[in-house]
Amino acid sequence: WFRFPYPGQWGVPTISIAGVFGILAGMISSMIESVGDYHACARLSGAPPPPKQAINRGIGIEGIGCLLAGAWGTGNGTTSYSENVGALGITKVGSRAVIITSGILLIFMGLFVKIGAIFATIPQPVIGGMLMVMFGVITAVGISNLQFVDMNSSRNIFIFGFSMFAGLVIPNWMNKHPDAIQTGVLPLDQVIYVLLTTSMFVGGFFGFFLDNTVPGSEKERGILTWKEAHIKEGDTACDTACYDLPFGIGTKCCTGSWRRFLPFCPKPKPKPAAEPAVEVKPEENHKETLF
Repeated sequence: WFRFPYPGQWGVPTISIAGVFGILAGMISSMIESVGDYHACARLSGAPPPPKQAINRGIGIEGIGCLLAGAWGTGNGTTSYSENVGALGITKVGSRAVIITSGILLIFMGLFVKIGAIFATIPQPVIGGMLMVMFGVITAVGISNLQFVDMNSSRNIFIFGFSMFAGLVIPNWMNKHPDAIQTGVLPLDQVIYVLLTTSMFVGGFFGFFLDNTVPGSEKERGILTWKEAHIKEGDTACDTACYDLPFGIGTKCCTGSWRRFLPFCPKPKPKPAAEPAVEVKPEENHKETLF
């Protein structure tokens, strides 16, 4: 009924160059996916786009989670999942208190083996139906970002269609031909294989490359509309204060000039410009002239 996991329970971890490079390639793909998940999560919850320090903080926490997962021997890394973002869009619950409570419950449930056995009895069709709804929501949220782009442009239609099709076809072909990449260096082969079997990396790479190489104006690419929309959202939404560290940690631990070297610390908010002082001249005493 009860099992308490501990580091090294499956033996001493072994490290190999091929394994390190293979996991590194997977983490690079995971980081690219996580950045997209952060923006999709912010969009679904009505928050402004995450600032740089919030993205850095999220990637760093995922790295710490992967270190702990490797020490406990779970066999998989800890990263953001698109399914959870889809669940946020379905339930309309974006409170961090709910997420923290759910995490505590999952830790508690992980200590009891029978609870995991109950979840293992869920039929596969039920899980498949849940994934269809969740992935459908996250896919629609991702495509909705194209509302800022001029989709009447043949340039944008080509880039979007080619990137989507490449992200579907190339990973499928690589899975059917795992021995297609043979450079003579096994770690390099594993890195290339992991990257080319990740649909989000393949589609994102081609989209990024083509969008920055094929000529097009900022208005055509949607950059101007994107900036204007985000400025308006920042004025009406919770601004970037919702990404500050909880319990005042950002103001207590991230003070001082040295914090600029920490990419996860909130940036100091600019002080409002002081209004220029208006010099008030004393009233001149006018002497009355007697006629």
